[in-house]
Amino acid sequence: MRIREGFPGQRLRVLPADVARAAAASGPTSRLLVTDAGYFPHAHHHGRTRRRGASGTVVIVCVGGRGWCRTAGGEVTVARAQALVLPAGLPHAYGADDAHPWTIWWLHAAGPDARSFDRQLGGDPPRPAVVDLHDVLEVQRDVERVVEHLETDETGPTLLRAAGAAWSVLAQVAADAAAGSPVRREPVRQAQEHLRAHLDAPVSVAALAREAGLSTSHFTALFRAATGSGVVEYAKRLRMAHACELLVTTDLPVAEVARCVGYADPFYFARHFRGVHGCSPTAFRRREE
Repeated sequence: MRIREGFPGQRLRVLPADVARAAAASGPTSRLLVTDAGYFPHAHHHGRTRRRGASGTVVIVCVGGRGWCRTAGGEVTVARAQALVLPAGLPHAYGADDAHPWTIWWLHAAGPDARSFDRQLGGDPPRPAVVDLHDVLEVQRDVERVVEHLETDETGPTLLRAAGAAWSVLAQVAADAAAGSPVRREPVRQAQEHLRAHLDAPVSVAALAREAGLSTSHFTALFRAATGSGVVEYAKRLRMAHACELLVTTDLPVAEVARCVGYADPFYFARHFRGVHGCSPTAFRRREE
C-alpha cells in the first residue's frame, strides 16, 4: 500500500485554494507560483497516482535512495542526484523503491513560466523527464528555500520569494538537461576551463579532443550539444567578453587589448568585435565612459 505523506521528519506546505487563486490572478506570481512543496526523508511506501495528472509542474529532486515513475509511455527509475519532472496534466504514478526508498525534496509550480519548462523538458506529446543533476546540493538548497519561504507565511512578498527560488530550481534542471549527463559533459567542462585560461592562445579543436581522449567529431558533437555552439565560436565569445572588460576597466590601447585576447591583427580583432557587439572597440569604450 502506498501512502502520500506522514514520514518522520517530513516538511510539507500546501497553499490554501483561495490564496493560490489570488496569487495566480495578478503580479509576478501569475507567471510562476509554487502551490505545494516539501521534504520526505527515507519515504518508505511513499507513492502517488494521478489519473488526470497534476494541475501544475511537479519537480521531485532525489537526494538519496531511489524511486520510479510510470506513465502511459512506460516506467522510468529515479536515483540519487536526479530530478523527475512531470508536466502539468500528464497522468502518472510514482513511488519509492521498496528496498531503497528515496529521500526527496519536491515542489509543484503553476503558471505560464512553469509550462514553458514543461515544453522544454517534456516535449510534445508531454512525457516525464529524468535529469542528471550536475550539482544536486545546489538544487536541493533552492528547493529547501522554497519550503522555508512557504513555512514563513502566505503573504505576497513571501510567495514571490518562493517563486524566485523555484525559478532557480527549474532553470538549473533545464540547464542540466540541455547540457547532458555530468559524465558526458566532463570533457566539455575541461575544454571550457582550458579556453578561459588561455584566451590569448590559438584554438585547436583537435588538440582539445585529444586531451579529452575523444575523436574530433565526437568531441565537437558533445561540445555543441552542451553549449549550443562550436568550439571556435565559443572561444570567440569568451575573447570578446574579456575584451569588453579590458576596454572598460583599463586604458590599454585597442591593439594591446586585441593581443591580450589572442588577436595579433587589431583590424581582424575589430571586425570580430563588431560582429559580436555591433560597434567598434573604440566606440564601445566611449559608450561605456
